[in-house]
Amino acid sequence: METNEEIKTIVKERYGKVAEQSQPKEKSSCGCGCSSDTVDYSVFDLDYAGLKGYNPDADLALGCGLPTEYAKIKEGDTVIDLGSGAGNDVFVARALVGEKGKVIGIDFTEEMIKKANENNQKLGFSNVQFIYGDIENIPVIKDIADVVISNCVLNLVPDKEKAFKEIYRILKPGGHISVSDIVMNGTLPSAIRSVAELYAACISGAIEKAEYLDIIKRSGFENIRIDKEKTITLSDETILKYISKEDLDSYKKSVAYAVSINVYAEKPASKDSSEKTGCCQN
Repeated sequence: METNEEIKTIVKERYGKVAEQSQPKEKSSCGCGCSSDTVDYSVFDLDYAGLKGYNPDADLALGCGLPTEYAKIKEGDTVIDLGSGAGNDVFVARALVGEKGKVIGIDFTEEMIKKANENNQKLGFSNVQFIYGDIENIPVIKDIADVVISNCVLNLVPDKEKAFKEIYRILKPGGHISVSDIVMNGTLPSAIRSVAELYAACISGAIEKAEYLDIIKRSGFENIRIDKEKTITLSDETILKYISKEDLDSYKKSVAYAVSINVYAEKPASKDSSEKTGCCQN
């Protein structure tokens, strides 16, 4: 079993290659960076083309939902997108916050940050910023964001407890999250959970839905709800590239299956928070 740092390296390398390829959406990797024969991409219904602020150059087809759809983003809000990639959800969020708001995209792949900045330079937005950083140690000060969004990224984070505690830290009291992600209904066999390549493809990195929601609750969030849920179809052919036929049979007997969900949750409002908000740590 690879260490957390080894898993991060594999994920970073995979997404760095996706950024450098810069393929059009219809030819790109499907949700979560897995190959197009791993996931039935049609289950996600990602109709970005109809959204204000949508930029095709920033859409690498790596999402599993539309987090802005349920994010209740208002004009003037500060929004942080975790795992922002080439900026797809950032630019959609920017259209919602307007000139008075701000959107910060955070990604730990240098190639993605470079591509996102190139896209933003073409658009000329002064209230959009892309920062290199790890979701387990988000490089912004506490109580800065009104809304935190993320699209098919947190399942790739090895330490999800630490990630959600960090999300809680950077949200203003009364702020909220809208996260699209992949979770499991049922438990994956250990043979699948231990394959780092499948982790990078969002399969073995996905944890059980109940555990995922419990982590959010333990991190301090309230009013947690699932706004949308869809079953994901996995390809036997691709999984067999990484595990044996016996392990695949074990997976099927486990009755475990992956689902994409959109989770909303709120950080409780607090009258005790007097610290000024600001931008990024040096």
